[in-house]
Amino acid sequence: MSYEAIAIFMFISMMLMLLTGQRVFAAIGVVTTLAALLLWGESGVEMPFNAAFKLFNWYPLLTLPLFIYMGYILAESGIADDLYRMFHVWFGGLKGGLAVGTILLMVVISAMNGLSVAGMAIGATIALPEMLKRNYDKIMITGVVQAGSSLGILVPPSVVLVLYGMIARQPVSQLWLAGAIPGLMMAALFIIYIVVRCHFQPHLGPTVSRAERDMPMKEKLKLLRAGITPFLIFFFMTGLFVMGITSLVESSAVGATAATIAALVRRRLNRKVMEETIRKTLGISCMFMWVILAALGFGAVFDGIGAARAIESLFITNWHLTPWEVLIMMQLSYLVMGMFLDDTAMLVIVAPLYVPLVKLLGFDPIWYGVLYTITCQIAYMTPPFGYNLFLMRAMAPPEISLMDIYRSIIPFVMVMTLALVLVMVFPQIAMWLPEYVRTR
Repeated sequence: MSYEAIAIFMFISMMLMLLTGQRVFAAIGVVTTLAALLLWGESGVEMPFNAAFKLFNWYPLLTLPLFIYMGYILAESGIADDLYRMFHVWFGGLKGGLAVGTILLMVVISAMNGLSVAGMAIGATIALPEMLKRNYDKIMITGVVQAGSSLGILVPPSVVLVLYGMIARQPVSQLWLAGAIPGLMMAALFIIYIVVRCHFQPHLGPTVSRAERDMPMKEKLKLLRAGITPFLIFFFMTGLFVMGITSLVESSAVGATAATIAALVRRRLNRKVMEETIRKTLGISCMFMWVILAALGFGAVFDGIGAARAIESLFITNWHLTPWEVLIMMQLSYLVMGMFLDDTAMLVIVAPLYVPLVKLLGFDPIWYGVLYTITCQIAYMTPPFGYNLFLMRAMAPPEISLMDIYRSIIPFVMVMTLALVLVMVFPQIAMWLPEYVRTR
């Protein structure tokens, strides 16, 4: 059997294992182990062993549990609730103002957590009921929560970019910097869309009643204190890192410590909050570590059989595609897989193939990491089985049907596709900040 046939057989076997409902790391690990043993015999067991030590010797891995802990302690301690009340009062007088405030809330949550699940949970449980109560269009606001929560995998400290950096062997600090401006640009595009649409269709996002928002300026300014805590945490965590004062791992420790102190100062740090935070942090961190371990072993086997070179030969030599045509095909494949798989599964399956190919084609792997993440955001919201669609279905109130959820994402997917095209056509949107920090 040729190496090309072996690579295809491994890929198909892994997809079949995933379709059976097996955990991602188990499906990938079993296929990787069997392939290594069949190809190289007993010496093949060295591959997962070496992959494990490569993982545990990777110092930035310490950032993963620290950032996850930081996000969960802020959510469990109720700091996000206070933040939404601030946006509620300050933006309630604008048509679609609560939807705008929800997007801003998601940006802040993303900057404190790095996971889309946390943004979805907060948006669906805090923002969505408030907007429904005030007669916002249920289809539009369902799309707002889904689109806003997807920012969690692009805005620093994105856990998905950490995972990409580990598998692609790229510096996480550069990936974070590269994701910052595209993430904020996408949030701005969402806000522009909401404001413009609600201007022409005011019934979709009516203003909050004057009785609710008519309070003394002194009281309004007091509400701004809810935004001080997240801003300070983000500044101490990311600002110190960008200024070169702290390293990546030190920044994650600063963020986790600052979040704990914030919960303590507000008298919300109790046994229940700590238990929930630690339990969820441990569960998510262990899941990511197993996935990374399986991905590294899978990548080692693929490197060993020369699959990346085979794909390059297929696309360029046999099909005569240009590098940009190959890149577009790669992005389309993510969209197709995103209908059935989550971002970690997609990354683990194709990163061993695509990342070496990206380098061979002459593209920057840091820039490509941002493209991958934006494409994942779009795939998250692509029917029939987009990850965010079913998260929303599980968390949304009964009056929002699955068809409402499907309809809600159409304009936001178009906005995200525009953002993807802009970053592809103008790479400096992603690369300016990391280049500036690297050269100063």
